[in-house]
Formats: sequence, structure tokens, C-alpha cells
Amino acid sequence: MIQSSELILNPDGSIYHLNLRPENIAHDIIFVGDQDRVEKITAHFDSIEFTTQKREFKTQTGIYKGKRMTVLSTGIGPDNIDIVINELDALVNIDLETRQPKTSLTALNIIRIGTSGSLQADIPVDSIVMSKYALGVDNMLRSYQVDNITDASLEEAFVSHTNWDSRKGQPYAVQCSEMLEKMIESTDIHKGITATAGGFYGPQGRVLRLPLQDAELNSKMDNFSYNGNRITNLEMETAAIYGLSALLGHNALSMNAIIANRASGTFSSDPYAAVNKLIEYTLDKIANS
Repeated sequence: MIQSSELILNPDGSIYHLNLRPENIAHDIIFVGDQDRVEKITAHFDSIEFTTQKREFKTQTGIYKGKRMTVLSTGIGPDNIDIVINELDALVNIDLETRQPKTSLTALNIIRIGTSGSLQADIPVDSIVMSKYALGVDNMLRSYQVDNITDASLEEAFVSHTNWDSRKGQPYAVQCSEMLEKMIESTDIHKGITATAGGFYGPQGRVLRLPLQDAELNSKMDNFSYNGNRITNLEMETAAIYGLSALLGHNALSMNAIIANRASGTFSSDPYAAVNKLIEYTLDKIANS
């Protein structure tokens, strides 16, 4: 039995941070970072059956074109992803009454809809990027036994190419769900490697008043390539989503609306339209699957 200090439930029996019970979620789940973006997605739904919010974690479940879906805001960063995916998994794969793992496990489909900045000049603002691989430089996943789900050769190639400082921890690389990739892909989108940082400023190469450990890291990332895949964008969630989903047996895919191009220094003239295009594209792909 899993102890109450490890699997924490609220007095109403819901999971601690997300404030959810098993019946509140669908098998197809869309992640967003910003809680205000949840309703931007569910505004497209035909109906909404459930809504709750605790802290930055807002959840709505409803129907879009006959398909039951859940939209959930994760907040920012790999630490929040650790909370969200572990608690979602507990909802479907642990009996909350007996506190025992179920013998028959459920695989959720988790698709992140996010905004990001492109590192490549030829991936312009207002385009869509699918994360074929995720490369985590945040260390969160290293708390788990990950060797069976990570791509060691990609990791080694990145460490060598960037002359990575081992004091910052070992980067980890995880591939997206091939099933979801085939379901969502089209000729309208770019694919590549999404890098996941543990912070927004220094970890992503931004300088305000503090010098960086490696001021050239972003340029090294710009020209890194592995099996024809370049690092297309840099954000704070995808690698954690891919890693934990793979460890727990869920399917995960990250879709990014490119609203900035750091190579050219440009920003979308209408980022809301770019995000809405990605929302409609992804919802229709899920509904038609």
C-alpha cells in the first residue's frame, strides 16, 4: 500500500495538487502552461462537463466534435510537470481507495499546446513546431531511473558538441510518442528537437545583470544536429513531459506555436492568432483520430 505521505489526497478524495478525481478526466488530455489559455481552448468545445482550479492548475473536461477531452494548465517549468503527470497517472493507474497500483494500466494521450521561440532563422514566427525529440537540460528527470527511455547517443552528441559542464548535470533526451506523431503530423508543420531548460533567464541564455556560465551555449545549440534533427526551440516543459510519460507508459507529444525568432530577433505581430491556429489544428486532429 502506498502511504498517505507519498500519495496525498484532499478530504474529498481528490488528488492533492490537481484537485481531481478519476472520473473528472478524459483519456485525451491537452496541456497548456497558462491557466488563462484553458478557456481559450475549451471555447471551441461543444459542451463542458467539469471545471476546477487549485493554484495554477486549472482543468476543464468537455466534448469537442464528439470527442471527450480534458484541458489542464500546468504552470511553468519541469517541477510542475513532475506534479501534474505523477498525479494524472495516479488517477488512472492507482486505486485511490486501496492505495494499490492497478493490475491493468491505462495509457493517457497527452498533447502539449505551447508557445515558444525558434532558434533557427528558417523557422519563422507564426509557424508550428512538433517536438520529435526533447532534450532536457533541467535535471528533474534524473531523480528517476531513466536509462530505458532515454537516447544516450543523442545525449552524448550534445554533451560533446557543446562541451557541456558536467557540474550542471547530465542532459537527457527522449523521443515523442510515435503514435501521436503520426496522428498529428502534416506537411504544414516543422519537426525537430525541443530543448527544455530549468529556468527562463540564465538557463535560456538571457542576460540581465548576471553573467552566464557559458555565454556561447545558445549559439552552440543553434548549430547542433542529430540524425538530421536540429534544436528548433527552447522552452521549459517538453522534456519533462516526454520523460515522465515514457516512464509511466503514457503517450506524449508537444506542439509549439512559434511566436518569436531569436535568430532574427523578430516577434509575431499577432501571437494570439498564431496560438489559435495551433489550437484549432490540434483539436481537429484529435477529434478525427
